[in-house]
Amino acid sequence: MGFARCEGPIWQVDDFSRCFQQDYLKVLFPLITIAISLLVLFLQNAPRAAKRLRQKAGYQSLPTDPDHEHAQENTAAAHTDIPPEEQEEAVDDDDDDEPLTLNRNGGGRLSLVKTTTRGSVVSVVQADSPQAQSLSMYVEELAVAGLVAIHIIALLTGGYGERGHLAAIAGLVVWLYVAALATLRLVLGNTRWRLPRLWFHTATIYGCEWLYTVAIFRSAIIHPSSRTVQILVIVEFALTSLLFGMAITTRKGNKTVLLEWEDGVEPSREPLASLLSLATFSWVDPIVWRGYKETFEMKAVWNLLPKDKAAAVLADYRTFKRTTSLAIHLLKYFRKDLIIQCSLAVIGAVFAFAPTLLLKAILEYVEQPDNAPINVIWLYVILLPVLDLVRSFGDGMALWIGRKICIRIRAIVVGEIYAKALRRKASAGKDTVLGSSGKKKKNDGKGGIFDSIKQKLGLAEDDDDQSTGAAAAAAEPSADPSADPSADPSADVVPKANDEQVNLGTIINLMSVDSFKIAESTAYLHFLCACAPTQLIICVVLLWRVMGLSAIPGLIVMAFLLPINYAFARGFSITSKKILAATDKRINVTNEILNNIRIIKYFAWEERFGRIVDEKRLVELRALRSRFLVWSCAVAVWNSVPVIITFFSFFVYTVIQKQPLYPSVAFTAISLFMLLRIPLDQFGDMFAHVQETKVSLDRVEEFLMEEETEKYEQLGLENIDENGNRVIGFRDATFIWGGKDTVAEDGSLAFRLLDINVDFEIGHLNVIAGPTGSGKTSMLMALLGEMTQLEGKVYCPGGRSREDVRPDPETELANTIAYVAQSAWLVNATIKENILFSAEMDENRYKNVIVACALERDFEILDHGDETLVGEKGITLSGGQKQRISLARALYSNSQHLLLDDCLSAVDSHTAHWIFNNAIRGPLMAGRTCILVTHNIQLAVPSSHYVVMMDNGRISVQGPTDELIASGKLGEDLQRSRPATAVGSRIPSRVPSSVGDESSETVVNQADENGHHGNGTAAKTAAQDAKKKKKQPKDAMEEHKAEGAVKWPIMKLYISAMGPWWFWIVAGLVFTLQQLSGVATNVWVRQWANEYVTEEVDRIDFSSSSHSYSAQSVTPTYLAHIAHYGFLGNAAGFGIQAVQDVNVAYYLTGLAIIGLAGALAAFIRDLWIFFGSLTASKRIHSRLMEAVCRARFKFFDVTPLGQIMNRFSKDLEAVDQEVAPIAIGVIGCTLGIVITVILIAIITPGFLIAGVFITVAYWVVGSFYIRASRDLKRLESVQRSPLFQQFGETLSGMTTIRAYGAERRFIRENLTKINTQARPFIYLWACNRWLSFRTDLLGDLVSFFAGVFIILGLGKIDAGAAGISLSYAIGFTDNVLWLVRLYALNEQNMNSVERIKEYLDVEQEAEPVVEKNRPPANWPSQGSIEFINYSTSYRKELEPVLRNLSFKIHPREKVGIVGRTGAGKSSLTLAIFRALEADEGKILIDDVDIGLIGLRDLRDAITIVPQDPTLFMGTIRSNLDPFHVYTDEQIFEALRKVQLIGPNEPTTRPQTPTSSSMLPAPAAISGTTAAEGGGAADRPPSPTGSGAATNKNVFLDLSAPVSESGSNLSQGQRQLMCLARAILKNPSVLVMDEATASIDYATDAKIQETIREQTSTIITIAHRLQTIVDYDKVLVLDKGVVVEYAHPYELIRKESGHFRGMCESSGDYDVLLKAAKQKWDAGRLVDVDDDK
Repeated sequence: MGFARCEGPIWQVDDFSRCFQQDYLKVLFPLITIAISLLVLFLQNAPRAAKRLRQKAGYQSLPTDPDHEHAQENTAAAHTDIPPEEQEEAVDDDDDDEPLTLNRNGGGRLSLVKTTTRGSVVSVVQADSPQAQSLSMYVEELAVAGLVAIHIIALLTGGYGERGHLAAIAGLVVWLYVAALATLRLVLGNTRWRLPRLWFHTATIYGCEWLYTVAIFRSAIIHPSSRTVQILVIVEFALTSLLFGMAITTRKGNKTVLLEWEDGVEPSREPLASLLSLATFSWVDPIVWRGYKETFEMKAVWNLLPKDKAAAVLADYRTFKRTTSLAIHLLKYFRKDLIIQCSLAVIGAVFAFAPTLLLKAILEYVEQPDNAPINVIWLYVILLPVLDLVRSFGDGMALWIGRKICIRIRAIVVGEIYAKALRRKASAGKDTVLGSSGKKKKNDGKGGIFDSIKQKLGLAEDDDDQSTGAAAAAAEPSADPSADPSADPSADVVPKANDEQVNLGTIINLMSVDSFKIAESTAYLHFLCACAPTQLIICVVLLWRVMGLSAIPGLIVMAFLLPINYAFARGFSITSKKILAATDKRINVTNEILNNIRIIKYFAWEERFGRIVDEKRLVELRALRSRFLVWSCAVAVWNSVPVIITFFSFFVYTVIQKQPLYPSVAFTAISLFMLLRIPLDQFGDMFAHVQETKVSLDRVEEFLMEEETEKYEQLGLENIDENGNRVIGFRDATFIWGGKDTVAEDGSLAFRLLDINVDFEIGHLNVIAGPTGSGKTSMLMALLGEMTQLEGKVYCPGGRSREDVRPDPETELANTIAYVAQSAWLVNATIKENILFSAEMDENRYKNVIVACALERDFEILDHGDETLVGEKGITLSGGQKQRISLARALYSNSQHLLLDDCLSAVDSHTAHWIFNNAIRGPLMAGRTCILVTHNIQLAVPSSHYVVMMDNGRISVQGPTDELIASGKLGEDLQRSRPATAVGSRIPSRVPSSVGDESSETVVNQADENGHHGNGTAAKTAAQDAKKKKKQPKDAMEEHKAEGAVKWPIMKLYISAMGPWWFWIVAGLVFTLQQLSGVATNVWVRQWANEYVTEEVDRIDFSSSSHSYSAQSVTPTYLAHIAHYGFLGNAAGFGIQAVQDVNVAYYLTGLAIIGLAGALAAFIRDLWIFFGSLTASKRIHSRLMEAVCRARFKFFDVTPLGQIMNRFSKDLEAVDQEVAPIAIGVIGCTLGIVITVILIAIITPGFLIAGVFITVAYWVVGSFYIRASRDLKRLESVQRSPLFQQFGETLSGMTTIRAYGAERRFIRENLTKINTQARPFIYLWACNRWLSFRTDLLGDLVSFFAGVFIILGLGKIDAGAAGISLSYAIGFTDNVLWLVRLYALNEQNMNSVERIKEYLDVEQEAEPVVEKNRPPANWPSQGSIEFINYSTSYRKELEPVLRNLSFKIHPREKVGIVGRTGAGKSSLTLAIFRALEADEGKILIDDVDIGLIGLRDLRDAITIVPQDPTLFMGTIRSNLDPFHVYTDEQIFEALRKVQLIGPNEPTTRPQTPTSSSMLPAPAAISGTTAAEGGGAADRPPSPTGSGAATNKNVFLDLSAPVSESGSNLSQGQRQLMCLARAILKNPSVLVMDEATASIDYATDAKIQETIREQTSTIITIAHRLQTIVDYDKVLVLDKGVVVEYAHPYELIRKESGHFRGMCESSGDYDVLLKAAKQKWDAGRLVDVDDDK
């Protein structure tokens, strides 16, 4: 017999054969292990050695020149790459073994390595060395030396027997090799000559050797050949165990680890863990313990590993070139992890069958104990827990790796979407619907009532258009309303135009929903690739061994099941697509409603808009319903499959093969069929998930392929022309909004800037002016590179990232741009952070900027001064404050060139003067270029150097100011008023208190003021300072998370929303029926099988747990456990003799009936719960919508939109899709446990005692887990909001961010937010794996003790009872595990319900209609308004903002309201609309107390034009008249009144398409241009003659689209639209809040004439005194009190009056006096000359 040729079986009764031990375990296997180790070492180190040799030979790689690198690519992508310092940090740290040469001068175990500061993040790096690092290495050396010695002894004494020489030599070789490796580790550990990863080699060899030795050791104990051998083997085993034990319990790699504390966040303990700790997740203990003891807060959550941080992941991912579709590309990128994950999953799948086979073996032994010695059964019982732990390890690690991939993939997807969002085109194309490219949509409107409402609201879907239909295919350029006032959404291009873009809602959805879906499915990919196939194969093989040919019909059914499963998967995919699309639309509409909630509340439209959302919601619920139907059918099929298979297999077995169906065969087969269902479930489940993921990936990919901004190509790196001069301006340039060749249906083009030739004066003030809608903002946008360039060239710095441009050492200014958008864009941070915009803090400069921008007074008024948080979109500040902060940011920056877009419009006249003189012309602007768009020509032009006048997209006049003024081209007014005021050389140290924002006192009254409030002011300021010191600003916006267990009211909310009591009774019945059908099947089969057995066997087990519930909703692996143990009561091989007259037909029919009844019950059960859940979804959503829409105004002041949207997107998704399936699981588990307990109690009451202890143990583990996981889940939900909110913020401020060149900084912030959100997420899953391993361990202990108990009772217990006690013990623990886990999941989902409930309980406004107090139908017919002793405050605990106001406005009077900031002007308007309720006193309108009537009655009757103009996505018509109340003629009339259409313009659609100079032939497509606004009538004809291209007036076509928040119209046009909307209602009371701030003076004057002709009572809050100086009365407010109220002429003549002071400081005193007098004279019939 030669070497390694063993005769007979390897396993002989109770041990391996001698030959196998000697040749394989001692010689072959160890040598193979070493050979592999050598090979790996060689492959790892050869490349490194070669590299070193090359370096010696003197080849050096050339350094790359950074400038050169930049020159190569100035693309949008380069600007949104990972910031350089993050990249350095993100070096690949794969080499697990970098040597750390640390100064060990008493640094101890923890020594500080370095501290770095990046931005505001301070990170401290520590080196952490393992305990007894060197000592353990010496011990290891000694142990290896001992093993070498043993083998030498064996060799010399021949101790291993006659064939032992070879074994001794092999052993010697192995241990010498190991000794060499260990010594290398010890000696070269921290030098540059070290070999990487040696530790892993030694550890692996120890592990393998230990495995080989265990078998030999057991053999030596039970069959000792000689005393010497036994001693040698025992010592060898002891030493090997020591080495193996050390390897798995010391830190992985036994090396020093660098730990980074970022901003005090504790680093993860994972790198410090040993192999054992990693496998059992013991390193998670601190988290679980902490979560148990206290409520988890964000700062206590560990940091991510450096290689899992977003910057590192993205940097690495972007080096990986993409050639294929996104899905394949990601798979390739993660291939290494996926392969490891799959191999682990295969291990898990193989070992999943171990308990089943071992149980079979144990029971066979129990039946015939004489066939083998007792040590065999001990071996089996010990292997039970051991092998199951191997399975547990495989499954656990596979899932954990999946989760690691999950956070990385999310970082990649979110990071890529964010970077893409930063480089979107600021165009106004129309919306794309993701995932629908190329396919035409069928109109799914069913006609009828919904359709007509949809049409009315402009929400209908177009047949041929891929728009979201969220209001007639309108567009979403940049959400920055300032981004392109005159932009144009050239709509309805039938082929997919090159300027189509995804709208905001969809982008946010991509980031919130799709990225999660993608990440989620990657975590479970291994089920599809590894787990299921392995289990399938093993199962089929085993079935074949049990049933032979009869297994075939079962397998055929299985094969048929695959296409059915695939069909279900397709069903899931289609329904997911539908749900996603429907959700997109609903979220979009909701988003728009919440954005414009103030207007909706002012106009009392909540209910009408609520109906729109309900429609969208209905579509979504329909899609959900179809998905639930597919799901229920799938579950029914999965439930009936085992029945069908069992039926056919038994049919063939008994009827065709005529075999007796013994219990052993029957139950083994049933158990295997149950097991077989798991892989099939997994296939079905995973197919569905993969399909969904594919849909999401395609959506993301489509978004990533969208057109990007051409800014960087247009601007280049330097703004230097061909002669080498620095230039800012245009050469023969033409620009267009949207795509280059986008034409509208009537042949008109988008808004264009035509033939622009400008050279702005660098270092001086340049002014751009012109009527509303003439293209002023477009010119700034074109300078910034945001428009599409058709021809010519644009010069402007801005092609470089701000961080790359070095400031000039002399002036300290950098050649960059600072930009102030027309409607200020602020970040949700403190005011200070907004002004600094992450520049260095320079106290002196900062102070000067604040004074220049007149912000000092505001800081005094605000609670926390400049530490006040501005809130989302700056909601805590007034319009003027936002504008001035935005200006301060530009002024503070070190940019040499400032572009200011109408930044004086939001402030009152004397503040405008102050800012103009101290900021725009002040010392801070010395040597800086300023390009100012303004309507205030009187103020700005005289001090400027260069003027450009725009008209309808062309330059009408331009040139140096002096020439133009002299030639009179700017009008004769300017010639008169040319004040040559000298600019002070330094900023005044303090703003005169008159110039707070919009203030009412004046510089002139200084003496008087000191007399009045001298002491008062000082005292107040002191008090305020004290107050400031006391309070740290707390973010009012901060999202709160609930603590402790989910409370009963929350559960009750959901349960009662599902249905009334009878609903639950039916549910209980169906559940119980479904559970019992499983038991019934087993009882029936047992009965049948017993017929074949003569001796009555009443101890065959039937594993009811195996049928306990269907495997949906949860990762189906859990079923595996339950079903393993059906192999029981096997060999009932005594006294069996076939009883021939068994009625097979009867039993088969019964089996079929029971099975199908069970499947039906499951189907009904799921449908019932799902429909309950749909009802709940519907009710909860409508309650949430109503609660939010009817919330008080202050709710929207303190709650960021992102948080509200989070409730409507993510939390509602959980309520819709997660709660029900998991609830089914929980109820199923509970019932399973109850039934199991009852059955066990009937069969073996003894187990109940054990059951109590087991339950307690589980309860302990479960309660630890539930506490920690609940908190982590809540944190994870809360951390999502900032991510969404930053996303929204970036999208709306995209142009500003790009103008400042601050893309990198925002990318950096985004990466931080991704990390913050991933932290609780990943540790939540770590806790999950922790729980899973602990419960597996407990379950294994249970089965082990049950086994021991059987061995001890051998002879007293028969096989059946043994089987039952084991199988139930195990089934029981498994049910408990799933109960804990599902219960925790259920709590986490209820967390969403809890967050929704929080908003259901927000404070509501008064009732919309009070039936007993309804005003008359024509109220208010007169329009008189009277305040009687009225006071109000924003909150009870705050000071009142209006105090004891009493005044009366007579019917049809026009009253102007003026006063400085904080005087209470806006509060007054809020009071009239009852947005603030009275603390005392009342307001009467036409003698009706408005406090007593319903809000809708009040708000319907009066009208407001708000400060910031709000438009909806839709058409011009749907904005002016959303509910189709007026005719076209009435609408055109209103547009004429506000000057959007000239008096003589024809209002029908122009039939002849305007021919365009750019297009070969006029194409017929729809038209929209944001065009000429005011004063169209008396505008001079365009200088180029009628033949030239012009821009069409959009407002002539009522179906012209308006994009999201009206961003394709200019700010002025939007204000005029709002005004038109109000005039159209023809109200008796009209309130105007700064309604004409952004409109040029000429248009404003005309509009004022229109307003004077109105017959209604008009209340106007105004900054421009011209607007109100000829009203009937003026009301001056200060600090919430009326200080003056009379005719403006009376007030203007009052010496040292407040109003007079304001007129004087505005600089237009004479003009104002004249106007007021004119009005006064007109109102008096008597001659008033004597007045003078």
